[in-house]
Amino acid sequence: MFIKSIDLNDYRNYEHIHIDLDKGVNIFYGDNANGKTNILESIYICGTTKSHRGNKDKEIIKFDKDESHIRLLFDKNEIDYQIDMHLRKDKSKGIAVNGVKLKKAAELLGIMNIILFSPEDLSIIKNGPSDRRKFVDTELCQLDKVYLYNLTNYNKIINQRNNLLKDISFHPELRDTIDVWDSQLVALGNKIIERRMKFVEELNEIIYEIHKNLSGEKENLVIKYEPNIDIENFEEKLKINREKDIKYKLTSVGPHRDDFDFYINDKDAKKYGSQGQQRTVALSLKLAEIKLVKNITGNTPILLLDDVLSELDSNRQNYLLNSIGNIQTIITCTGLDEFVNSRIKMDTVYHVRDNSLYKGEINNE
Repeated sequence: MFIKSIDLNDYRNYEHIHIDLDKGVNIFYGDNANGKTNILESIYICGTTKSHRGNKDKEIIKFDKDESHIRLLFDKNEIDYQIDMHLRKDKSKGIAVNGVKLKKAAELLGIMNIILFSPEDLSIIKNGPSDRRKFVDTELCQLDKVYLYNLTNYNKIINQRNNLLKDISFHPELRDTIDVWDSQLVALGNKIIERRMKFVEELNEIIYEIHKNLSGEKENLVIKYEPNIDIENFEEKLKINREKDIKYKLTSVGPHRDDFDFYINDKDAKKYGSQGQQRTVALSLKLAEIKLVKNITGNTPILLLDDVLSELDSNRQNYLLNSIGNIQTIITCTGLDEFVNSRIKMDTVYHVRDNSLYKGEINNE
């Protein structure tokens, strides 16, 4: 799987650009605040429907415009696919694949597998549980349509139940309807828990060797899934916590409060790991993610490295770059020194400056 080209119109700081990409290593370099990450963001949106920065569509559209367009052409199993995305300030986005409009944005997930590694990911271990859940959910939603369906509907029911909890203060008679939402919550929540358990098992089978190699055979890494509730007692816990939920107007138990822990040599990396160890875990996660996607889909994903190399020491840089192999990789950075020094083959290089791209000549000798 690899991207052939991208066209951006009125996208953030770009009025119009056309970008041709190589199936190997593509580098966008230049000073900060020139729009390098905007290019990676547009690719990420075409794979996941959302910006990794959390921005709304209207914030992505060029400042003085009402609409923005992304057109991305990619090859999957020697078949061309074209994704057209129409971002609008006052309406939901429009998406078409090979000219066929999608009814829901979620239908796009899984068509093109994207893995993004950014400086923010280096903090996934020490950050809050929501970041770790986001990591798991983002990957699973690309890989498993059933999980996507269950998670989407679970989140809808959580919102509806929370709205009901707020309404009960004014309409006490609505208490009798909580059971209806609880039964749906349990049915969907248990499926989410089961799939997350399986995902962690699959990830552990891959990540152990990767991390062992990264740490010079010194460390063993194990991911532990910490569900907020057990499948067997989900319904009971909802009933036990019902009065508290009504008081605080929030659903206090369920997989929306799950967490994932990382243990290095049987010690919690979040509590006892050094910053270097935590960063090594984050790098191991991304490399394991690549292999897991390939195992499940049979295709290599597209790897986006957003200014992450400058955050890694030389050993981790080299390990990451040497692990790329035959994966199409799109990299943003401020300069080319790390690639020249590491003797990494650069297939396409663009210099990003003044809201424009300048394709450079490459000397890999």
